[in-house]
Amino acid sequence: MSSATRKGGTRPARPKKRYGQHFLTDKNIIRKIVSAAKVSEGESVLEIGPGRGALTEALVDAGARVLAIEVDEELADGIRERFPADRVEVIRGDALKLSFRELGRELGERHGKLKLVANLPYYISGPVLAKLLDERDAFTVMVLMFQKEVGDRIVSGPGSRDYGILSVLAQAYTDVKKEFDVPARLFFPKPKVDSTVLSFRVLDSPKVPIEDERFFKSIVRAAFGTRRKMLVNSLASTGLQKPDIEAALREAGIDPGRRGETLDLNDFGRLTRALHKRKKAGPGA
Repeated sequence: MSSATRKGGTRPARPKKRYGQHFLTDKNIIRKIVSAAKVSEGESVLEIGPGRGALTEALVDAGARVLAIEVDEELADGIRERFPADRVEVIRGDALKLSFRELGRELGERHGKLKLVANLPYYISGPVLAKLLDERDAFTVMVLMFQKEVGDRIVSGPGSRDYGILSVLAQAYTDVKKEFDVPARLFFPKPKVDSTVLSFRVLDSPKVPIEDERFFKSIVRAAFGTRRKMLVNSLASTGLQKPDIEAALREAGIDPGRRGETLDLNDFGRLTRALHKRKKAGPGA
């Protein structure tokens, strides 16, 4: 849709600190975000936090039907006034409290799975990504902007101090790729740190066999919960007995003295399967 078909705009809303609002102002970066999502005519795109609508406009120009989630009532009203309802639908709400699966099912019946594009507020980026990974079956691709430190953590590998829970989960369920960095000077108001855009291509199945996703996540969280502890001790928080943990580690070919940050995705897969087998068999089995 060309810019000429849009409704008249309203006076721009002021950024609100309580929502962590920093509006991206650089049109070239906005074009690169849309390009990373490979948005094409007729696709449905979920946008979290559209703000003043700069990215929304680029998505619409690319031919997308946009479902925008905005917690700020003033900004939500501004998006409704700016764009035709048949191209942009606005839900006023908290992304952490909505069901992406339900939205995906509703829109999927008409337009197929969603693509997701979002400039996430720094203070909720971790919880939102964890929720998105839990409900990833609603999406084909997710293109998200994070504080650079968080983005670097997500794509980091074993042995790095940045490697952690989100690294393992993101890399288990998606092909995650760092697209580009975004300098702080390209936002209004200017944040204190730079940002990074990552793309996540959602996989049909995890990269390693996972029988019980909830149990897999509990093992990953336990392994990183006390980073300085050896695995044989940190995994005690899962409720398994030490002899079972030691036996599972041996079966998985992992030294009990290693720490969680040294395990790669295949290690976590083998360890989870060995522990899950013992959990189902019962203590001391």
